[in-house]
Amino acid sequence: MPKTLIEPFRIKSIEPIRVTTRADREQLLAAAHLNVFLLRAEDVLIDWLTDSGTGAMSSRQWGAIMEGDESYAGARSFYRLEKVIQDITGMQHFVPTHQGRAAEKVLFTAVCKQGDLVPNNCHFDTTRGNLEYLGVEALDLVEAVGLQPATIAPFKGNIDLARAEEVLKKEGQRIPFGMLTVTNNTGGGQPVSMANIRAYAALLKKYGKPFIMDVCRFAENAMFIKMREPGYENTSIKAIAQEMFSYADGATMSAKKDGMVNIGGFIVLRSDEWLDEVRSDLIMMEGFPTYGGMAGRDLEALAVGLEEGLDEDYLRYRLRTAEYLGEKLDAAGVGFVKPTGGHAVYIDARTVLPGMPVQHYPAWALCNALYLEGGIRGVEIGSVMFGKRLDDGTETFHSMELVRLAFPRRMYTQSHFDYAAEVIAEVKQKAASIRGVKIVKQPKFLRHFTAQFDWA
Repeated sequence: MPKTLIEPFRIKSIEPIRVTTRADREQLLAAAHLNVFLLRAEDVLIDWLTDSGTGAMSSRQWGAIMEGDESYAGARSFYRLEKVIQDITGMQHFVPTHQGRAAEKVLFTAVCKQGDLVPNNCHFDTTRGNLEYLGVEALDLVEAVGLQPATIAPFKGNIDLARAEEVLKKEGQRIPFGMLTVTNNTGGGQPVSMANIRAYAALLKKYGKPFIMDVCRFAENAMFIKMREPGYENTSIKAIAQEMFSYADGATMSAKKDGMVNIGGFIVLRSDEWLDEVRSDLIMMEGFPTYGGMAGRDLEALAVGLEEGLDEDYLRYRLRTAEYLGEKLDAAGVGFVKPTGGHAVYIDARTVLPGMPVQHYPAWALCNALYLEGGIRGVEIGSVMFGKRLDDGTETFHSMELVRLAFPRRMYTQSHFDYAAEVIAEVKQKAASIRGVKIVKQPKFLRHFTAQFDWA
């Protein structure tokens, strides 16, 4: 039996990509103020900035788009998608939004107030930003192993249950709900075990707190459970996902990840306790409850995409792709978060730039170096994204300095990954010449998207 795991699909449409020179990229990055977010996509050779909304849709999805019902209220497409989501999540109330951060904003606005505290394994950038914008403390409680890139463990996304209970005891009056992000994007796309989900749900119930999951990559998490958690090896991915959802009281999702679409998101709720306020805020921010900022054609594509995202052959290929690049980096002596996650490989910038001070933002510097060397765009998960400049001008820094290479779904072939591995190895060899950066302009929230830099 061949050992090579091939893409479980055929390519029916292609998009040309532009090849630039090193001199081109130096000029382009300078014009973008040393921030790869500000580059034009046409100037990027391999775009691994994010897996959010960047994947290729299937022929079934394109066919479903033609059936989109664009009625303002009560569209047929809404009820088709509602049925799929209710089947997977087991939750009655489905509220569509145009993407995940909108789902977060609508739910948090309806439920949270200034001074609240929300515990999570790790909040990703928009989740944290939406909470902090409302004056809510976003508290990360991932297990210690989740902050150790080189340590191998099967479920490094697990929340620390002992610390969570301590917070619930001390700060219970401030906590409107507990959250859990599956997979844990901030910590390397690492999965959360079913046992941890179950135990956290019981802990929150003990203290009378609802349980909300951030489920952008729930299917990938379910596949990790099937592969790594005893007792689930013969369980279908859909059944594992259904059990995951069964422990929660609600969820937010950016459907641009495991929903396999280019736009879309939603909130699901088991109870109707928050429903009126959520729908009221939805109408103000997004649209009528049966479209919520999405076109009918996008609702149709998402209904198909959620089903396709649960396909085991696809998920096995997806996880193997990240593992393959990890093997290449291992051979080149480049450190990364181990084991590889589901949607990305996270390079540990400190293994490439061990002498660069954190004040010069080593992960950001490495992002720039990957673009300059080979036209690859990743994203920094470090002290620019998760650090802060305080009112007195001092900085707080993140515990890890990672560069995330997030892979759009069904987009790139093995040769792209081989090329990327060669570029990363070359960058490591030239590490002594890589320059750090300093921030010269930044917004108050989510500064990494638009901040401007100069060489340090």
